[in-house]
Amino acid sequence: MARRGLGQLSKKELLEILIAREESDFRSTSYASANHARKPSLSTAEIVESSTPPLSRSRHQSGGGEAVGAAPQSPSRPEIPALETLYAELENELTRSRFRSALRSTLAILVTVAAVAVLVATLVTPVLQITGSSMTPTLHDGQLVVSLKGGSFSQGDVIAFYYNNKILIKRVIAGPGDWVDIDQYGNVSVNDQPLDEPYLTDKALGECDIELPYQVPDGRYFVMGDHRATSVDSRSTTIGCVAEEQVVGNIAFRIWPLTELGPIS
Repeated sequence: MARRGLGQLSKKELLEILIAREESDFRSTSYASANHARKPSLSTAEIVESSTPPLSRSRHQSGGGEAVGAAPQSPSRPEIPALETLYAELENELTRSRFRSALRSTLAILVTVAAVAVLVATLVTPVLQITGSSMTPTLHDGQLVVSLKGGSFSQGDVIAFYYNNKILIKRVIAGPGDWVDIDQYGNVSVNDQPLDEPYLTDKALGECDIELPYQVPDGRYFVMGDHRATSVDSRSTTIGCVAEEQVVGNIAFRIWPLTELGPIS
């Protein structure tokens, strides 16, 4: 069987070698101490006799007959590494084991956090990127915003909604049953009351092909973009009013760029 290096041994095998080494050292020390205590004093003749090699004594006793072969050697035992080497290798193995355990734990935590973040972003607070200029000056192309799902929507809220497999972002102007009127200069009235719109920089009638005044159907919202001259919204029959089931959520917070981080009014 091919011999393996210490680096290829498991912790269990290293511990077994350590135990065997300790037992071997203990037996060797005990045997040497006991043998030294029991060994009798030798006479001069016995000393001479014991100092004669076994092969010479055998030849002498046989009277010059056939030579006697050398005594058979005991089978060699596998070499046991030094204790310092075993302890060092065991410490290395324990260090590698701790590193692998810490790495597995870190990866598990990262995967869990990523999964939770994806679920939250998908089901609770979707993150959306603004494209186009229909909501300027409130929102600009490339900005990232957070949409909050659930709840009702009030006049002035900025909402995201589905339209033809896309998500559009507009501002709520009127709710179900309200009457909306817009004059040629872009001034908006809801239920005969002029609408105060501090978020606008310019007013315009824009693309409008509905008959004014216009009553919002039940279960729907009348929405308009803040850039009235270019926005296509509920003023056009192409978009129309937004049904409640189309709404993704209320755009409540801007998260990018960091210089404009904060709530959306």
